[in-house]
Amino acid sequence: QVQLVESGGGSVQAGRGLRLSCAASGVSFSRDDMAWFRQGPEKSREGTAFLSPGGATLYTDSVKGRFTISRDSARNILYLEMINLKPGDTGMYYCAAVRRPGSAWYVAGGYSYWGQGTQVTVSL
Repeated sequence: QVQLVESGGGSVQAGRGLRLSCAASGVSFSRDDMAWFRQGPEKSREGTAFLSPGGATLYTDSVKGRFTISRDSARNILYLEMINLKPGDTGMYYCAAVRRPGSAWYVAGGYSYWGQGTQVTVSL
């Protein structure tokens, strides 16, 4: 049984940072693709960061240089380190696991498992 539990969200001022965590069970970081998605107010769910079993990372353009996806394989925790946050980063952030073959990393429908999300609010 797969379980993904996000934490670390909060309300911050622009320019500050947050680190999100996703405690994962029932998945293997050495086998399964993992990703972070976000959904802002009245927006569709957006692929934000991706991490392959081999360690390859991908990011949506708007977060490159500011967000870093990483993992602790011993503890089975996925992280999203966010710096220099902007109001446009506001949204619910979700951890996703197990990408279906042939699905682009940023397509939400391509992932089999999701967490409940953690809210990030960035104000000026």
